Amino acid sequence: MADTESTRLPKELFGQIRRLEIKTRKQVEAVFSGEYHSVFKGSGMEFSEVRQYQPGDDVRSIDWNVTARTGHPFLKVFDEERELTVIMMVDASASGGFGTSERFKTEAIAELCATIAFSAIRNGDKVGLMIFTDSIELYIPPAKGRKNVLRIIREILFFKPQGKGTDIKGALERLNGTVKRKGIVFLLSDFDNTGGDFEKPLNAASRRHDLVAIEVFDPAERELPDVGLITLIDAETEEEVVVDSSNPDFRAKFAKSVAIREKGLSKLFGSHGVDHIKVPSSGSLADPLVKFFRTRERRLARGM
Repeated sequence: MADTESTRLPKELFGQIRRLEIKTRKQVEAVFSGEYHSVFKGSGMEFSEVRQYQPGDDVRSIDWNVTARTGHPFLKVFDEERELTVIMMVDASASGGFGTSERFKTEAIAELCATIAFSAIRNGDKVGLMIFTDSIELYIPPAKGRKNVLRIIREILFFKPQGKGTDIKGALERLNGTVKRKGIVFLLSDFDNTGGDFEKPLNAASRRHDLVAIEVFDPAERELPDVGLITLIDAETEEEVVVDSSNPDFRAKFAKSVAIREKGLSKLFGSHGVDHIKVPSSGSLADPLVKFFRTRERRLARGM
């Protein structure tokens, strides 16, 4: 990080960013560099050279100007344009402040973003950030370089949102209206209290961009611990309810509601060709990403 950046931050905060950088860069170098490059395609094709026509070549690629000038058929050769634009859409609503293990969901999202961002700049790509709650609270346009990535990580770690709710519909509509060029978009959220139906803007975003939904959850949100009477508080609405977590009927209803919700999300994303990665906030955050990259790489190899 540049000296001017470090002097603006308290020493302990600068140290936290630096530690996260070191941790995630090691993961990138050890695991992600090859997978990232292979599973995301460039936004188009750029002209490379011309060469003489050979039997079996596509006649639609003939460069008629060069052919007329030389008297021999020549082809235009194009290479994939490798530079990508990566946008990370980060849900900063109040429910992200929940955690029953070694990290809160917001901390897990920050580490995931750092891993993705360093993978991107290692590949020479641009990285941008959108932080949203029930409104768009911050937008950093895509740019290259380590300095830009460190700014993004700083914002994710220390940003103080004004809103508590979640409006994914509004965030996707802003994305669709702002980012015109095809990009790789990572939507990171717990997908709680999503603010209504967001299928229409999701469909529009998935048609234009390579959209990946990363669902971050705390294990206790999937399987309620048996600890007797507990008070559940919705961080976004501040609604409170007292439940008996040792009651088998309640636990069964809770598990059923979680299963229905997950099935609905998976169906929604699947119907629009959106990859859906589920990441628990406890344990290794790298493992689900590695699994995603390798599964997608195999899928692409099969032409699916």
